[in-house]
Amino acid sequence: MQQVRLPIKAVLLLPLAALYLYGLSAMGIVTPDEPRYADIGRAMAQSGDWVMPRLFGTPWFEKPALLYWITALGNLAGLGPELAPRLPVALLSLVFLAFFWHRVRDEWGQQTAIYSTAILATSAGWLAFSRTGVTDIPVAVCFNAALLFALPWATRNDAGKSGLTPAAACLALGFLAKGIVPLALFFPVLLFGYRRLGAWFRTLAIPVFLLLALPWYVLVSLQSNGEFLRVFFLEHTFGRVVSTNLQHVQKWWFYLWVLPLLLFPWFPLLTGVKLRDNRTRLLGAVVVFGLFAFSVSINKLPGYVLPLVPSLAILAGESLARQEQKYPLIATAALAGLLPFAAGVIPAALAGGLHSASFPWPRLLAVPFCALAGWVAVRWRQGFSGVTAGLAAGLLALEILTLPEISRVASARGLWLEKRPNCLQKMNRSMAYGLQYYAGHSLPECPLLDPDNSRVVR
Repeated sequence: MQQVRLPIKAVLLLPLAALYLYGLSAMGIVTPDEPRYADIGRAMAQSGDWVMPRLFGTPWFEKPALLYWITALGNLAGLGPELAPRLPVALLSLVFLAFFWHRVRDEWGQQTAIYSTAILATSAGWLAFSRTGVTDIPVAVCFNAALLFALPWATRNDAGKSGLTPAAACLALGFLAKGIVPLALFFPVLLFGYRRLGAWFRTLAIPVFLLLALPWYVLVSLQSNGEFLRVFFLEHTFGRVVSTNLQHVQKWWFYLWVLPLLLFPWFPLLTGVKLRDNRTRLLGAVVVFGLFAFSVSINKLPGYVLPLVPSLAILAGESLARQEQKYPLIATAALAGLLPFAAGVIPAALAGGLHSASFPWPRLLAVPFCALAGWVAVRWRQGFSGVTAGLAAGLLALEILTLPEISRVASARGLWLEKRPNCLQKMNRSMAYGLQYYAGHSLPECPLLDPDNSRVVR
């Protein structure tokens, strides 16, 4: 495989800063989750109570506290209503990408590190969630940092003990980000190193985990008289596996198309993956086990499988560094040609679902054009660099074009600034939670009037 000829800083650092930091406040708060998490973090900053999560003044136990804490820090720093929840997540993602490059370089070499980091950083799922104030990036960062710290211990007999304590610290933070999810995903790592499990007890790993992970759980449980344990673990952890009451029921095969979509447009590179050693086998095991575990659950959301994407990026990058993949790179370039089409679909899809979007079919003409550009880049022996540069430019253009439109049709910010309503008309959850977030307090439902608006009928 040809060497990457562009400087690392030019390929990664400046474009990433633009992709991850541009326009974080250009779009109002969206989705049902982002306004809720943002309000809880803001309330912690305002009240000084960093233990009890409160949503619009009421205790709320659906998620642990890590995201709320970093959002609270954003509020204490004086950031605006959009930047306070989003900028800490974006910075966390960028710091992880630097760490990711460093650890992959140590394990597989600089070439694989460059490829893998560029693939991860420009994958649709990782970038999109890095620009949103929800829990998916924090838990994915914590789990994958633990995985990369523990990788030498799990795959080699004579190495890796020094990584167990930082791995335990990362798992503890992951436990504070999303409960038992990162601990369950870590099972393949422990299975690969089962002959050396005693090393976890001969280091500070277990004490560090307990010291970081347990205090908040104990305090919030005491303050809520055990209600937190019931709601969080029974209803929102184990309940997601079997209950149909959480509004996220999907078919078992849901993640078979969602996971490649999160890696878009790089998933054609997975066709060249070969699990040649324990390191790549472990990454493959993490993906397969995670995919199975999440598919068993009745309730499914796309962000649940985001922690699996870095492993796929490493596998794709290692395969690309090992041998030239002309046709997968051309296919990746062709898929990047879908970005203009996506720009016409995403705003309406976020506002009312995919069924409400109109599809700009003529924009699909960009696909063969991008495929041709990818073929030229491969012929000039700049396949990966050319595709990455073009993709980064396309993603930035997508942000510039869509963020204002998403804010207009899918966020409550415009409605709040224009009308300042004091009650909630009939609307979807995203708009209702968004209005309450911008209002800074819970809003009642608007009363219903009879046809001549003369009297209340509810």
